[in-house]
Amino acid sequence: QVQPVESGGGLVQAGDSLRLSCAASGSTLNGLHVGWFRAAPGIERQFVASISRRGDRTWFAPSAKGRFTISRDNTKNTVSLQMNSVRFEDAAVYYCAAAPARSDYTGYYYSAAAYDYWGQGTQVTVSS
Repeated sequence: QVQPVESGGGLVQAGDSLRLSCAASGSTLNGLHVGWFRAAPGIERQFVASISRRGDRTWFAPSAKGRFTISRDNTKNTVSLQMNSVRFEDAAVYYCAAAPARSDYTGYYYSAAAYDYWGQGTQVTVSS
């Protein structure tokens, strides 16, 4: 059983940067497609970014493209989400999710339903 564990959330000033990390407790993220989602009060869980199991392909939501990067270090069994130029609307609970590589269809991993394993989330709060 893969159990993603997020870290790195906290309070960040608008315009600054924050780095979130995801590791797998007692297991490995290697060989899995890994995504980041976020949920804010009153807003359905949204896709933010994802990365292929080899780390050679990445996908971003329009709101994240150009500001966020996603990377993985398979030697350390971690996936990171670097958030730059953070905005007030980025405030949310961020979830790391992992899935076996089932599809080559680009849009497949935009859906939360594609992911089997979820972390508990880490809160990102944005201040002025």
